[in-house]
Amino acid sequence: MKARNLFVGLLVATRALRDGVRPQADHDRPRIVAPGEPEPRAELAVAALLLATALAAALFVVAYAVGWSTQVLGLGLGGALAFLALALGVVAKRLVADEEIPDTYPEEGEPEEQAAVAQIVRESGGRLTRKRLLGAAGTLAGGALGAAVVAPALSLGPAFETSKLLKTPWRRGRRLVDKEGRPWVADDIERGAFYTAYPEGADIDLIAAPVIMVRLNPAEMKLPAGREGWAPEGIVAYSKICTHAGCAVALYRNPLFTPVEPDRALVCPCHYSTFDPATGGTVLFGPAGRPLPQLPLLIGADRGLRAGGNFSAGPGPSWWGVRSKPTT
Repeated sequence: MKARNLFVGLLVATRALRDGVRPQADHDRPRIVAPGEPEPRAELAVAALLLATALAAALFVVAYAVGWSTQVLGLGLGGALAFLALALGVVAKRLVADEEIPDTYPEEGEPEEQAAVAQIVRESGGRLTRKRLLGAAGTLAGGALGAAVVAPALSLGPAFETSKLLKTPWRRGRRLVDKEGRPWVADDIERGAFYTAYPEGADIDLIAAPVIMVRLNPAEMKLPAGREGWAPEGIVAYSKICTHAGCAVALYRNPLFTPVEPDRALVCPCHYSTFDPATGGTVLFGPAGRPLPQLPLLIGADRGLRAGGNFSAGPGPSWWGVRSKPTT
């Protein structure tokens, strides 16, 4: 019953606000709904609640853009919906006249009865005296809620030109550094472990910035044709972003009891896509649809590790490149 009253209140308020200063009077028909007394205070309360709805929705948009906590996001969106529900409740309880029909509803398709229902809806909103104020407040609240709905979708990335997602900060000669900016040296990379590196001087939060490095036995490596010099002294580097859903590849399988255990592999903990570092990051297991992009490496005169160029392919999930232009 409460849900029905809220719906009727919303319908009546929308219809009355749409009519604005041009109420539709049924001169040829007797009134069906008894005229109710105007309640200016209730109308002001509805306008205030709609304004609070807009402010709470705006808080959600700002919090989402700035990156505030999920608690603030929940407070903003939940508050907006709560204020909107209260506004509709006041409309249904205080500003909509009640009309009870003791008989059963007529069959569909009877024009006379349909006209009577439309008349009831129009006459039920007769208490509204501040239609422009309520209309402006409702428009503001609706626009703010619409912005709150659209805001999260914008973080999915560019809608029309996604090739920018494939741009990377890696260039030939760029040094590999750790998270604190200290350069990686070839002698620091030991077998049996994996390391995370970033491009020196670049934003480490870029999707294409982090790479994983491991050292393998050069005699056991079978990199694709054309990558013979990409792994000096057996050190290989791959994008840290899984090609399935964009999670971070954060596990390195290093068997201790070969050949009983599977061979070395890079593993994404989200859906267990498994990649072979010895064969160019090819997929061994899991839902990933393509190999991890490999970064060519160089060892400088100071034994520091540097990029020998850009990735072998665009980093990130496979579906990122669906609408992208071909890259060279």
